[in-house]
Amino acid sequence: MAVLLTHILVPYVILTVAGWQFNWLTNRWIVISMAGAAIPDLIKIRILFEDRVIEALLGVPFKYEPISSLGGTLFIAGGITLFFERQRRRIFSFLLFGAVSSLIVDGLRVFADGRSGFWLYPFSWFRPPTPSLYVTSDVRVLITAVLISAVVFVFDRWRHSTDITEWIDKSTQYISNDIYS
Repeated sequence: MAVLLTHILVPYVILTVAGWQFNWLTNRWIVISMAGAAIPDLIKIRILFEDRVIEALLGVPFKYEPISSLGGTLFIAGGITLFFERQRRRIFSFLLFGAVSSLIVDGLRVFADGRSGFWLYPFSWFRPPTPSLYVTSDVRVLITAVLISAVVFVFDRWRHSTDITEWIDKSTQYISNDIYS
Protein backbone atom coordinates (compact mmCIF):
# COMPACT_ATOMS: atom_id res chain seq x y z
CA MET A 1 0.00 0.00 0.00
CA ALA A 2 2.94 2.34 0.48
CA VAL A 3 3.47 2.48 -3.27
CA LEU A 4 -0.19 3.34 -3.89
CA LEU A 5 -0.07 6.23 -1.42
CA THR A 6 3.13 7.50 -3.02
CA HIS A 7 1.50 7.30 -6.47
CA ILE A 8 -1.47 9.31 -5.23
CA LEU A 9 0.67 11.95 -3.54
CA VAL A 10 2.81 12.68 -6.63
CA PRO A 11 0.00 14.28 -8.70
CA TYR A 12 -1.24 16.02 -5.54
CA VAL A 13 2.09 17.77 -5.08
CA ILE A 14 2.61 18.58 -8.77
CA LEU A 15 -0.90 19.90 -9.40
CA THR A 16 -1.23 21.76 -6.11
CA VAL A 17 1.96 23.67 -6.85
CA ALA A 18 0.77 24.26 -10.43
CA GLY A 19 -2.55 25.49 -9.02
CA TRP A 20 -0.71 28.37 -7.38
CA GLN A 21 -0.05 29.69 -10.87
CA PHE A 22 -3.27 28.66 -12.63
CA ASN A 23 -6.50 29.70 -10.90
CA TRP A 24 -8.62 27.24 -12.91
CA LEU A 25 -6.69 24.29 -11.44
CA THR A 26 -8.91 23.68 -8.42
CA ASN A 27 -8.99 20.88 -5.86
CA ARG A 28 -11.65 19.11 -7.94
CA TRP A 29 -9.18 18.47 -10.76
CA ILE A 30 -6.39 17.56 -8.38
CA VAL A 31 -8.55 14.88 -6.76
CA ILE A 32 -9.51 13.46 -10.16
CA SER A 33 -5.84 13.22 -11.05
CA MET A 34 -5.09 11.54 -7.73
CA ALA A 35 -7.77 8.96 -8.56
CA GLY A 36 -6.14 8.46 -11.95
CA ALA A 37 -2.85 7.67 -10.19
CA ALA A 38 -4.50 4.58 -8.73
CA ILE A 39 -5.44 3.15 -12.15
CA PRO A 40 -2.16 1.29 -12.84
CA ASP A 41 -2.34 -0.21 -9.35
CA LEU A 42 -5.65 -1.89 -10.19
CA ILE A 43 -3.41 -4.75 -11.27
CA LYS A 44 -3.37 -5.71 -7.58
CA ILE A 45 -6.93 -7.03 -7.97
CA ARG A 46 -5.25 -10.26 -8.99
CA ILE A 47 -4.66 -10.86 -5.29
CA LEU A 48 -8.40 -11.47 -5.00
CA PHE A 49 -9.09 -13.02 -8.39
CA GLU A 50 -6.38 -14.96 -10.21
CA ASP A 51 -6.02 -14.78 -13.99
CA ARG A 52 -7.42 -18.26 -14.46
CA VAL A 53 -10.61 -17.44 -12.51
CA ILE A 54 -11.33 -14.54 -14.87
CA GLU A 55 -10.41 -16.73 -17.86
CA ALA A 56 -12.96 -19.33 -16.70
CA LEU A 57 -15.65 -16.66 -16.27
CA LEU A 58 -14.99 -14.96 -19.62
CA GLY A 59 -14.04 -18.03 -21.60
CA VAL A 60 -11.09 -16.24 -23.22
CA PRO A 61 -7.41 -15.87 -22.25
CA PHE A 62 -6.94 -13.12 -19.68
CA LYS A 63 -3.95 -11.37 -18.05
CA TYR A 64 -3.87 -8.43 -15.65
CA GLU A 65 -0.51 -7.02 -16.80
CA PRO A 66 -1.93 -4.65 -19.48
CA ILE A 67 -3.77 -2.75 -16.72
CA SER A 68 -0.41 -1.41 -15.57
CA SER A 69 0.54 -0.10 -19.01
CA LEU A 70 -0.16 3.00 -21.05
CA GLY A 71 -2.80 1.20 -23.11
CA GLY A 72 -4.52 -0.18 -20.03
CA THR A 73 -4.63 3.20 -18.35
CA LEU A 74 -6.00 4.82 -21.51
CA PHE A 75 -8.72 2.17 -21.66
CA ILE A 76 -9.67 2.37 -17.97
CA ALA A 77 -9.52 6.19 -17.86
CA GLY A 78 -11.75 6.27 -20.94
CA GLY A 79 -14.20 3.89 -19.27
CA ILE A 80 -14.31 5.99 -16.11
CA THR A 81 -14.82 9.14 -18.16
CA LEU A 82 -17.99 7.70 -19.67
CA PHE A 83 -19.67 7.99 -16.26
CA PHE A 84 -19.51 11.79 -16.42
CA GLU A 85 -21.92 13.96 -18.39
CA ARG A 86 -19.86 17.12 -18.74
CA GLN A 87 -16.21 18.08 -19.16
CA ARG A 88 -15.23 14.60 -20.29
CA ARG A 89 -12.07 15.72 -22.07
CA ARG A 90 -10.77 17.51 -19.01
CA ILE A 91 -11.68 14.62 -16.72
CA PHE A 92 -9.99 12.16 -19.07
CA SER A 93 -6.90 14.39 -19.22
CA PHE A 94 -6.57 14.59 -15.45
CA LEU A 95 -7.20 10.86 -14.98
CA LEU A 96 -4.55 10.19 -17.59
CA PHE A 97 -2.11 12.65 -15.98
CA GLY A 98 -2.40 10.80 -12.68
CA ALA A 99 -2.03 7.40 -14.34
CA VAL A 100 1.01 8.45 -16.37
CA SER A 101 2.66 9.98 -13.30
CA SER A 102 2.12 6.65 -11.56
CA LEU A 103 3.69 4.78 -14.48
CA ILE A 104 6.68 7.14 -14.44
CA VAL A 105 7.19 6.65 -10.70
CA ASP A 106 7.00 2.88 -11.28
CA GLY A 107 9.57 3.23 -14.05
CA LEU A 108 12.09 4.54 -11.54
CA ARG A 109 12.02 1.36 -9.42
CA VAL A 110 14.74 -1.24 -9.22
CA PHE A 111 14.30 -4.11 -11.66
CA ALA A 112 16.61 -7.12 -11.71
CA ASP A 113 17.51 -6.72 -15.39
CA GLY A 114 17.82 -2.91 -15.28
CA ARG A 115 14.76 -2.36 -17.49
CA SER A 116 11.31 -1.22 -16.39
CA GLY A 117 8.16 -3.10 -17.29
CA PHE A 118 6.28 -3.08 -20.58
CA TRP A 119 4.43 0.08 -19.57
CA LEU A 120 4.40 1.44 -23.12
CA TYR A 121 2.24 -1.51 -24.24
CA PRO A 122 0.40 -1.72 -26.73
CA PHE A 123 2.27 1.09 -28.49
CA SER A 124 5.66 -0.50 -28.03
CA TRP A 125 7.22 -3.60 -26.50
CA PHE A 126 10.26 -1.52 -25.61
CA ARG A 127 11.23 -1.72 -21.95
CA PRO A 128 12.95 1.56 -21.08
CA PRO A 129 16.03 1.39 -18.86
CA THR A 130 15.38 2.28 -15.25
CA PRO A 131 17.61 4.41 -13.07
CA SER A 132 16.87 1.96 -10.22
CA LEU A 133 16.25 4.69 -7.67
CA TYR A 134 14.23 2.71 -5.14
CA VAL A 135 12.86 -0.67 -4.15
CA THR A 136 9.09 -0.97 -3.81
CA SER A 137 9.33 -1.94 -0.16
CA ASP A 138 11.61 1.00 0.74
CA VAL A 139 9.72 3.02 3.35
CA ARG A 140 11.95 6.07 2.77
CA VAL A 141 10.16 6.70 -0.52
CA LEU A 142 6.81 6.86 1.25
CA ILE A 143 8.18 9.04 4.06
CA THR A 144 9.68 11.44 1.53
CA ALA A 145 6.40 11.63 -0.41
CA VAL A 146 4.40 12.21 2.77
CA LEU A 147 6.78 14.92 4.01
CA ILE A 148 6.84 16.78 0.70
CA SER A 149 3.06 16.61 0.36
CA ALA A 150 2.65 17.78 3.99
CA VAL A 151 4.83 20.82 3.30
CA VAL A 152 2.84 21.58 0.14
CA PHE A 153 -0.44 21.07 2.03
CA VAL A 154 0.54 23.42 4.87
CA PHE A 155 1.86 26.07 2.50
CA ASP A 156 -1.26 25.78 0.33
CA ARG A 157 -3.57 26.20 3.35
CA TRP A 158 -1.50 29.12 4.59
CA ARG A 159 -1.62 30.65 1.14
CA HIS A 160 -5.42 30.42 1.04
CA SER A 161 -5.87 31.75 4.56
CA THR A 162 -3.54 34.72 4.18
CA ASP A 163 -3.83 37.47 1.65
CA ILE A 164 -0.54 37.08 -0.20
CA THR A 165 -0.23 40.80 -0.98
CA GLU A 166 -0.63 41.59 2.72
CA TRP A 167 2.17 39.14 3.50
CA ILE A 168 4.44 40.64 0.84
CA ASP A 169 3.82 44.16 2.21
CA LYS A 170 4.66 43.04 5.74
CA SER A 171 7.78 41.21 4.55
CA THR A 172 8.99 44.20 2.57
CA GLN A 173 8.32 46.48 5.50
CA TYR A 174 10.22 44.17 7.84
CA ILE A 175 13.20 43.93 5.47
CA SER A 176 13.33 47.69 4.88
CA ASN A 177 13.16 48.38 8.64
CA ASP A 178 15.99 45.92 9.17
CA ILE A 179 18.16 47.51 6.46
CA TYR A 180 17.71 51.09 7.67
CA SER A 181 18.14 50.31 11.38
